[in-house]
Amino acid sequence: MQLHLNYHLEPDSAPLHAAAIVEVAADISDAELDYSPGSIGLVEDIVDGFRSDGATGQQMADSLVAFGCYVGEILTRHAGAVWRYTPDSQHTVPLVVELPDARECHPIDWVFRRLEHGADVSICGLYAEASLESGPAAGSTHG
Repeated sequence: MQLHLNYHLEPDSAPLHAAAIVEVAADISDAELDYSPGSIGLVEDIVDGFRSDGATGQQMADSLVAFGCYVGEILTRHAGAVWRYTPDSQHTVPLVVELPDARECHPIDWVFRRLEHGADVSICGLYAEASLESGPAAGSTHG
């Protein structure tokens, strides 16, 4: 997948990608993304709009990565997560958020999966599972 991002995709730039998509979402769809867990529903709605328009992950890659960074930023702000690289090549991009209990979450993958599978992938549900202090160490949180 070829990305054309304004910043290199690395842990320190994830917040910049998130901030950029907040501005774009406000300009294009009047969405008020405020970094609250409740705003993840707006991200789902926007991604669902891409899906209903027939957009592919490749076509929307830059936006999907940025929305994934936005969801990851919600995890950093509300669940104490931190951005880091992962050597795991199974994921869309090598960036993850690590929760205080050392679980990894892949919010960028969550957003791509929402585009591909629609409502069968609940980003809100994945966030809720990830943000639980005593959640499972495996399962969809890793996805």
